[in-house]
Amino acid sequence: MISPSEPSAPRATSRGVTATWWYTVSAIVFLELMLVLLWPATLLQAGFEGPVLLAVLVGGLIWCGSTAPLLRAYRHRTGESTTLPWRHTLAPLVIAAAFGVLAFSLTGLWLLLLAPLAQTLQLLDWPRSVRARLVIALTVVLVCLWVVDAQRFTGEPPEFEADPFLYGFFSAALPFMTVLTLWWWDVLIALDRARVSEARLAATQERLRVATDVHDLQGHHLQVIALQLELAERLLEPDPAAALEQLRAARGSVDEARQGTRDLALRFRSVPLRDELANARDLLRAAGIAVETSVAPDADDAPASVFGPVIRETTTNVLRHGGGRSARLSLERVGTVWRYEIRNDVAGSGPEGGVPDGETREGSGLDGIARRAGEAGGALEVHRGDDGFTVVVTAPAGAVTAR
Repeated sequence: MISPSEPSAPRATSRGVTATWWYTVSAIVFLELMLVLLWPATLLQAGFEGPVLLAVLVGGLIWCGSTAPLLRAYRHRTGESTTLPWRHTLAPLVIAAAFGVLAFSLTGLWLLLLAPLAQTLQLLDWPRSVRARLVIALTVVLVCLWVVDAQRFTGEPPEFEADPFLYGFFSAALPFMTVLTLWWWDVLIALDRARVSEARLAATQERLRVATDVHDLQGHHLQVIALQLELAERLLEPDPAAALEQLRAARGSVDEARQGTRDLALRFRSVPLRDELANARDLLRAAGIAVETSVAPDADDAPASVFGPVIRETTTNVLRHGGGRSARLSLERVGTVWRYEIRNDVAGSGPEGGVPDGETREGSGLDGIARRAGEAGGALEVHRGDDGFTVVVTAPAGAVTAR
């Protein structure tokens, strides 16, 4: 069992979530770079010389670069950590503190002393309650230091001839703006995890329902068979004819159990094709794929024994090997033939929609689909392209799969 302080297992995120993360990182880096450029500009207006401006600019860029490992680590945070990995965060904290001390020694401005360290602290993997208290406390302290520095800009006579508003506002507000940006990422990743959990829960519930039905069916028949065999064993010596009759009854119970298992499997396989397509659509959407469906009004008249397994198999292939952003499913009747088509765009250059070379034959299941379509008098067509992978299965109306 994973404790709250242990890192969570790696988890794949959808393509849209990954793109949003890069938007989040870009926003934070932009804010930091804007502040790093604003500090030398303010010092230039205040009359500081070139070496001071260069030292603050170079030091600021180094500090900004030191936050990159923290941002990379934040992407997979859990929000429940009780301890911080100081071995990985010590270097960014030291760089931020050193830059603050250097800038303060050159300019005497208190905001430059604390603002870099305050920003770096916000990028650590704090528990949510600690992060909220920390940003409030640091913002209050930064505002107080802004007031102290403003006295040097607006005193009588003013020590520095520059406008302290932009310098003070962005320096004091940067940690708070960073936390708001990261909070948006936390909300998004929580929704993505909920989506994955919902899909897993649905699959688990379906397995539990199947397991319960199988247990009830087989448990009943096995109990009857056990009793019949026990009775046959007791009657074997005193009444061989009665014992033989019990053995025949046990064999009949075995046949009933086998037939019941077939009926149970048929009941799960004989889902209406409209429901099969709806399930496939929902499953693909749960995986972050945009899905478009086109279903004929009389789709339930299509041979379910042919297209039901095909829909499930091709949907699984898209999830396992496609890696694309969109898919299209259609089931239409063309004359006396039913035509099922699934198309998805692909990510990668594999021979089958991103399928690795080692999985081309065994992993895709196309051979099984072709065999099933052929047994029903239909055909399989596969179309590969740089921008998509299409599978088309046709079967005559009223076709059934050969046993």
